[in-house]
Amino acid sequence: MQNLKVLYETNHVIVIEKPVNVPSQGDKTGDTDCLSLIKDYLKEKYQKPGNVYVGLVHRLDRPVGGVMVFAKTSKAASRLSEAVRNREIEKEYLLVADGKFEVENGVMEDYLKKDERTNLSKVVSENIKDAKYAKLEYEVLGYREDNNISLVKVKLHTGRHHQIRVQFASRGHSLYGDQKYGTRGKSKQIALFAFRISFPDPITKEKITITSFPEANGTWSMLNCVTQDKI
Repeated sequence: MQNLKVLYETNHVIVIEKPVNVPSQGDKTGDTDCLSLIKDYLKEKYQKPGNVYVGLVHRLDRPVGGVMVFAKTSKAASRLSEAVRNREIEKEYLLVADGKFEVENGVMEDYLKKDERTNLSKVVSENIKDAKYAKLEYEVLGYREDNNISLVKVKLHTGRHHQIRVQFASRGHSLYGDQKYGTRGKSKQIALFAFRISFPDPITKEKITITSFPEANGTWSMLNCVTQDKI
């Protein structure tokens, strides 16, 4: 069984660091997924026979690693799903993007449409059928002139299909290692990591914030130039 990095756990929720290239839930590939890993972990830790309940609250794209919260009870799943709908769950990402940004702090607002046939999304006009509003905030944390890449922090306001990847690529700043929308490093792992999540505890309503960073090597070596308390 693949090692599971558990970041936070109560009787009702469990927060893990999703490994890269592991799907959030089972898919047609049949590969090991996060839901199954958590169920196995809970069975072993608590010596539970039979099926173990784990509720999927949100998703990360398969190649993307980072912080994810799952429900351990149906009550928690219902309340966390409601928190998602009410935009009470805050998600922040780190990424490495191509090029230097003219504006180092900003907002990206677009309308996106997903092509179900190709599983790709693109920026479209507001009046296009099935177009969905997408918004994020970004802050450039650093720039490497030798590689012409930037380290960027993103706060999502909406959770559209491939949103971050599409919005940055549409502005000439595709994510390094993005095999679907990128221009550079396609043989590398995509440089996108969900490093922080905040959510209301489903029982106490207390705001819980969990943070985890990718290892600062390879593409992520730029993190060595930024202290974590500044992110």
